[in-house]
Amino acid sequence: MSLLSALFGIAIFQGLVLGVIILRSPIFRSDANKYLAYAVMGLSFALLSLAYELTEDYPEDFLPFIIDIFSSGALFPVLVLLFIVNQVDHPIRRSGKRWWWFLPHFSSVALSGLNAIVDFASAPLIVKVLFDAAEVSVFLLILVFIPGILLYGYSFLKYADSSREKRWLTQLWFWVFAIMASWVSSIVFAMFSYINMAWMLRTIALGASFLIHWITYAGIFKFKLSKDQEEIRALISKWKSGSLQPALSTSSPPPRQSEEKQEPSFTEENDYFKRLETLCANERIYLDPSLDRAKVAEMLGISPGYVSQLVNSITGDNFSTYINRYRVEAVKAMIASAEFDNYSLLAIGLESGFSSKTTFHTAFKKMTGMTPNGYRKAHS
Repeated sequence: MSLLSALFGIAIFQGLVLGVIILRSPIFRSDANKYLAYAVMGLSFALLSLAYELTEDYPEDFLPFIIDIFSSGALFPVLVLLFIVNQVDHPIRRSGKRWWWFLPHFSSVALSGLNAIVDFASAPLIVKVLFDAAEVSVFLLILVFIPGILLYGYSFLKYADSSREKRWLTQLWFWVFAIMASWVSSIVFAMFSYINMAWMLRTIALGASFLIHWITYAGIFKFKLSKDQEEIRALISKWKSGSLQPALSTSSPPPRQSEEKQEPSFTEENDYFKRLETLCANERIYLDPSLDRAKVAEMLGISPGYVSQLVNSITGDNFSTYINRYRVEAVKAMIASAEFDNYSLLAIGLESGFSSKTTFHTAFKKMTGMTPNGYRKAHS
């Protein structure tokens, strides 16, 4: 198997799996994302169709017709358009006139179905001529329709409610337009023998493969994570305003006992320690992932070394563990709240102050004995 074939196979499989995950997962499920799922799955079928064409091993049965139902060149841009208008929440998403967007696709599928069940080679000449004329008409219609519907879709990008959303939708639109425009152009040029069609199809298929990989990472994971973090941040701001006040308990261990006599000032009544507790409990300084001893020392007006000595002597924890206890309790409070049910655990962890997935999972399991996902299942 060549590297190109392997890449196609991975992209096809990834696209189908990604589509199912988007449709089934409550985290990604939405009116907009379902169209993106259908688009990615349709693109996977289109890649499968291209793979058959490039290997010249197209099956002689109904499989080509079944593939055409999902992979028509006129379907993919319509699904992308529907994703965009639903994502920006434009009123046209409910319009009953959207059916005409599917007309070129359904016309292509109908002709493909007729060709699969009717032997036009033995049909009367007039029937064959009419069928050929219909095929050419629909073919030309699709070539004009694809760039037209995508340019129409571009007009809705301005309705995005944030620069982050607009950037993601614009990038998606650009790559889809580039691939589909290349496909249309290659067909037109191939009609006049200006290019090698097989070489162009390989290039387009390669671009489509990378588009599926990009949608998986940048479009689904990163955009969803970023959007979750933004919404979680808004909910957390309610904690600070007092409109949403979870019960946070750090469950700190008892003060560490030592044979050496500790400094009298190193007790829970220490003024600096009480101010630190207030900063964590009320100001939630632990939400800052870059928080370190130096920042806390500056807030308290003491040296970083004294911060470490203070925390270690009173709680028995080092500074990082002490701060992470607050972060873990914040995560537990969010998991316990129904308002955070549809947000990913990673987004919750990052917005609670953890700097990475690894530190989040490690600290959470160390302090609770469970993974974040296990804790959510146990308290759902």
